[in-house]
Amino acid sequence: MNPDGPVLAAGCVLWRHSPWSGGGLEICLVHRPKYDDWSHPKGKLKQGEEPLAGALREVLEETGHACVPGSRLPSAYYIDVQGRPKHVDYWAAEAGEGRFVPGDEVDRVLWLSPAAARHRLTEPRDRLLVDALLDALHRP
Repeated sequence: MNPDGPVLAAGCVLWRHSPWSGGGLEICLVHRPKYDDWSHPKGKLKQGEEPLAGALREVLEETGHACVPGSRLPSAYYIDVQGRPKHVDYWAAEAGEGRFVPGDEVDRVLWLSPAAARHRLTEPRDRLLVDALLDALHRP
């Protein structure tokens, strides 16, 4: 990673068919206590790591769920909390088997309807990814 270039990261908009509400769509959000925010699972890429591999690794690390990647979603570009430019690649991903275990980086996860996820997300740019997921899945 170039110290003068953008921070490179990747993540997924993790979704599943609800086990409780007749199979309706649910989106997984993670809570990061360091920032006290709600976001999609994502994280910095390791040296030489491909973005999709990094996205799947981050989902597993942060949520405890393996996932099946789907459509590529829009990338996000912004200035991080240290003032560096950040580039995050995203994919839609269907949740597979797994179980969340709280940790220092992520202490809670929520599975929410798309409307509730939009409301709970801290950053407006993350709300756009909910719409991109619904478009990719051809859902209203």
